[in-house]
Amino acid sequence: MFPIRDHNPSGRTPYVTYGLILLNVGLFISYWGLFRDPRAINALFFDWALIPALISEGQGYAGILTSMFLHGGLMHLAGNMLFLFIFGDNIEDALGHGPYLGFYLASGIIAALTQYVAQPLSVVPTVGASGAIAGVMGGYLLLFPKARVDLVVILIIVIKVFPVPAWLMLAVWFALQLLGELSGQSDGTGVAYLAHLGGFIGGMVLILPVWLRRGGPAFWNRTHGRPPHPTGRYTDTIRIPKTGRRR
Repeated sequence: MFPIRDHNPSGRTPYVTYGLILLNVGLFISYWGLFRDPRAINALFFDWALIPALISEGQGYAGILTSMFLHGGLMHLAGNMLFLFIFGDNIEDALGHGPYLGFYLASGIIAALTQYVAQPLSVVPTVGASGAIAGVMGGYLLLFPKARVDLVVILIIVIKVFPVPAWLMLAVWFALQLLGELSGQSDGTGVAYLAHLGGFIGGMVLILPVWLRRGGPAFWNRTHGRPPHPTGRYTDTIRIPKTGRRR
């Protein structure tokens, strides 16, 4: 089960979101060949990933920022970029290009610090944009809780698209991260659930002033939690058409 699109067209071209996707993809391509050499890829991650034990020793501070632009594999990158593509444009539309970039980076830093505070002696490198993207998802939950999100559900040979409200999809995602952390799955899967949780909550806190300026609960009452503009219309196929906001 994974999202493929939302019914929430943005009113401006999301240059920062596109730039972040291109940056992450470009960087991954630049070191992709290193995955054939475990020593080389481990050296790269030692220098640029988040390693809590190094920070506790007074080293590796750059990894708090640079780790969010590294990925541990092709599927890791693809999944993160898909979520950023779906949810990032609307937060960029709401904040503006510059503030959105600051919001994204701040969410990633909060996620990294959450992981560090929880496991300050860990020597396992943490990489990925998912903490920052979790912040984008947290902001989306506060601003557009009832925007429709299309999920592709694959049941053996049956593929079906289900539209669901954003709050439901994001709540399930958050619950899965919490369950993964509480059950200790991070030790076996290598997933930094705490970073995801910290980024998500951090994004909600960071977006809170914008939500309050729009009226807070009154904004929800006015929009009923849906995007305050006409939504995109899609067929029930998986093809993703281009759409823009009608004024």
